[in-house]
Amino acid sequence: MASGALMKPQMHGLLVKHLRFHIVGAFIVSLGVAAFYKFVVAEPRKKTYADSYRNYDSMKDFEEMRKAGIFQSAK
Repeated sequence: MASGALMKPQMHGLLVKHLRFHIVGAFIVSLGVAAFYKFVVAEPRKKTYADSYRNYDSMKDFEEMRKAGIFQSAK
């Protein structure tokens, strides 16, 4: 058996190489998840709330709750 045919395992710098790879990967994945959340969850939610409060009449809502008897202090 020729021992020169087998490659030596890489020992020097192995931890640094693996950490660099995983840190860069984690950073890219976290940016992707943040962008996904922003455009799929946050923006539609913000638009829905803006549309809802654009046409919201607080006095009408108050009168409906008062007539339903929710408030004890308002007659």
